[in-house]
Amino acid sequence: MHPIQDVLIVGGGTAGWLTAAFLARQLGTARGGVRITLVESTDIGIIGVGEGTFPSIRGTLSAIGIPEARFLEACSATYKQGIRFDHWVRPPGTPGPDHYFHPFSQPSQRPGAPELLPYWLVGEAGQGRAFAEAVTLQKAVADARHAPKRAADGDYLGPLNYAYHFDAGRFAALLAEQAQALGVKRVIATVDRVDLDEQGAIAAVHTREAGELRAGLYADCSGFRARLIGEALGAPFRSMRDVLFVDRALAMQVPYARADAPIASYTIASAQENGWIWDIGLQERRGIGHVYSSRHCDDEKAERTLRRYIGAASDGLTPRKLTLDIGYRETQWVKNCVAVGLSGGFLEPLESSGIGLIETAAYLIAQLFPFNGDTAPVAKHFNAFMRERYARIVDFIKLHYGLTQRTDTAFWRDNADPASFTESLRDKLAMWRCRPPQRLDFITDVEMYLPASWQYVLYGMEFKTELGAGGAALTRGEEARREFATIEQLGAHALRDLPPHRTLIEQLLARTDRRAA
Repeated sequence: MHPIQDVLIVGGGTAGWLTAAFLARQLGTARGGVRITLVESTDIGIIGVGEGTFPSIRGTLSAIGIPEARFLEACSATYKQGIRFDHWVRPPGTPGPDHYFHPFSQPSQRPGAPELLPYWLVGEAGQGRAFAEAVTLQKAVADARHAPKRAADGDYLGPLNYAYHFDAGRFAALLAEQAQALGVKRVIATVDRVDLDEQGAIAAVHTREAGELRAGLYADCSGFRARLIGEALGAPFRSMRDVLFVDRALAMQVPYARADAPIASYTIASAQENGWIWDIGLQERRGIGHVYSSRHCDDEKAERTLRRYIGAASDGLTPRKLTLDIGYRETQWVKNCVAVGLSGGFLEPLESSGIGLIETAAYLIAQLFPFNGDTAPVAKHFNAFMRERYARIVDFIKLHYGLTQRTDTAFWRDNADPASFTESLRDKLAMWRCRPPQRLDFITDVEMYLPASWQYVLYGMEFKTELGAGGAALTRGEEARREFATIEQLGAHALRDLPPHRTLIEQLLARTDRRAA
């Protein structure tokens, strides 16, 4: 056992460079700490399926020292306040609401006010008022295409919670620039062979251009190929295709009709016959893609669906086709090798879990780093943590599909079949039929999505919770009604206070231009 002084990251892209930058910052690479080297091949492209993030990215960008305006400018980034789900509950043309919203802000819980969810369940918010609209003002702001913050607010701060949309290729390039500024060494080379030692650990990585590379710890960021953790070490992959059916994607980059077009500040996830379409707004274009199940739909039909959604703007554009391996490795740290990103798993882009899982892995590696070379206990802890996090994300994503009332295609009928649910999801739903989700249903440290996110999706999908005798404890109805009314009033105030989304972007970019000049 020898102290670990070097980390070799195999693979670039978002996973590799985010991990490199975070470890360099946390482990003191530029100050003579652990040395970080990243080897990447120019042959490997960026997957970049959804181009969306979760609010945790703000803390990560701040931690690695990237100012918010620099990120916005370099990555054509915009603000994301949540996700609007169109036609997930019922197909188009069916009576009833045609969408619901998953905002990033938590339900209002001002001091002295009662918890609002139980009172919403018994109708105190008013007839037909959706849960997300009743308990937070974020939907009103996002629907009006206003921003979650003002130009005067500090970096990564604002009155409403938010994440970002961005250009995946530009994001990886920015991370690469920052990581190298933090002391990370970059090697352009293609891995040809991986040698193992007598104990089954990685002894060396052989490259075509740079020869043999050695380190105390190896991070596999080689994408779906999983060059180290899968091919060399044989860590098994657990497919989740029996729970989450989508395994293909077609993506297009669609220019705006005019340069000053309003920018949506949420992802639009539009349910289709055999999957769904994402629609996100960047500064100069929209990223639009169709995620679908190859068991229910062929590529040609999927492309027709995508072009029908986009309309004439898709003429002359060729979609990028992606095959998605849905699932994860239950063992992601083996001996002296740890998987980060797609090499560890992928659970489709519906709730932007991909980059969030990269952040989690990078954070854990930094916080648990085995400086003395004893990787076994750290690997055990890391694997248990990541296994739990992936399993809980599977349940959360399945929640969106499984509660549908759609029966118009086999895709939706199959998704609503309880036989396709995990046992843990069936148990959760059974409990929530007589009471709403609350924090004791979740283990906070391993959850990516807080109880409020489950509540937004659960009741957006029109799940029925019958409080029964539990409703007798709801004695603060008048206070709850006042709070619901206050939230509605605050929404109108926020629309006056918060600028249009594109206006804020232009203000921040202009400030960056002035500093550069």
